[in-house]
Amino acid sequence: MKVIAINGSPRANGNTRAAIDIMAEELIKEGIEVEVLHVGNKKIRGCLGCMWCVKAQSEKCVIADDEVNDYIQLMKDADGIILSSPVYYAGVAGTMKSFLDRAFFVIGVNGNFLRHKVGTSLTTVRRTGGIPTVDNLDRYINYSEMFVPTSNYWNVVHGLKPGEVNEDQEGVQIIRILGKNMAWLMKATELGKKQIPLPDIERKKMTNFIR
Repeated sequence: MKVIAINGSPRANGNTRAAIDIMAEELIKEGIEVEVLHVGNKKIRGCLGCMWCVKAQSEKCVIADDEVNDYIQLMKDADGIILSSPVYYAGVAGTMKSFLDRAFFVIGVNGNFLRHKVGTSLTTVRRTGGIPTVDNLDRYINYSEMFVPTSNYWNVVHGLKPGEVNEDQEGVQIIRILGKNMAWLMKATELGKKQIPLPDIERKKMTNFIR
């Protein structure tokens, strides 16, 4: 089994990566492979709203000069997804937001192939803004019909300078427990899919309130 962890920080080895590593350690203990995709340092523009991905049905975004389409395929092949971002201005880091908007839209309109996989999110923050950021990341997971593991508090770890998150004892525990619960849920989901038929996929109904 494999997890793709998406690092939305511009820093390759900052606190966001440190938090991912804490969680990854628990997953690896359970025999689950973890691959980290560093998105935050890439040049990724936002969604154009052109609907090309809807018409083409190629599992690709029309913008082809960045890593988004390659990363979409890596997510497709994974059993679990971790979305992670630092908090800069009270929300998801800008490049990460652009990536998520494009990737999850393509995924959603091309068969929603993350459906019934396991996904979760975490964020790192100096002081505040962590809970709104986790909530925003969770929305991508929730409307993809993914299964979500939990921990014993919100998935937020505090720290400013690289490595300071390791001093947040409660935060470290939260992420460790999250990793353990994700590993268990992934294994339970794999077993359950073999024994219980999945619910039928329903075609999305689009409703506009302006006639």
